[in-house]
Amino acid sequence: MSTTERRGSGEPEARAEMIHLLRKVTVEFGLRQAEFAELHGMHATDVRALISLLDAERAGTDATAGWLGAQLGLHSAGTTAVVDRLVRLGHVTRGRDPRDGRRVLLTVDERAVELGQAFFGPLLGATDAVLREFDAREADAVRRFLTTAYEAVRRPPGDAARPGAARSGSGAPPAGPGAGPDGSDEG
Repeated sequence: MSTTERRGSGEPEARAEMIHLLRKVTVEFGLRQAEFAELHGMHATDVRALISLLDAERAGTDATAGWLGAQLGLHSAGTTAVVDRLVRLGHVTRGRDPRDGRRVLLTVDERAVELGQAFFGPLLGATDAVLREFDAREADAVRRFLTTAYEAVRRPPGDAARPGAARSGSGAPPAGPGAGPDGSDEG
């Protein structure tokens, strides 16, 4: 009997191993994001902002400064600091909403996309190569695990033990380590 057959997901040791492996992956992604930020004169929150803006674009969501602040868990001043930095670095542009001229939309500049692809492309390509080794059933199980794990960890700590518990507040994650009192990064 193989190790995989002996240790099903129902066993505490197997579940703990998977949780620790997921943590290792997220830590590595975070380290790569920090390297990218340092290499390009950004803060960690700036990279999170770019990721949020790219995700919004993929989803067809209009990204305003208020929307971005909610995604990052920042107050207005912190959001303004992040957006101003990204605009100054040439990574984000502000533009009027063509449907409602009162709204200002944020867009990731193509140069920032190219920088991200150059840096993260090999990492994402290697991850894609790993996924290609899974059959459809295995890939569905991985997708289900990652989706439900994400939902579990994005809940406030007191709600973590209650499956299906609604997230309170804006739905935004906290600003994270290194964030100053107004939500902007230190430095």
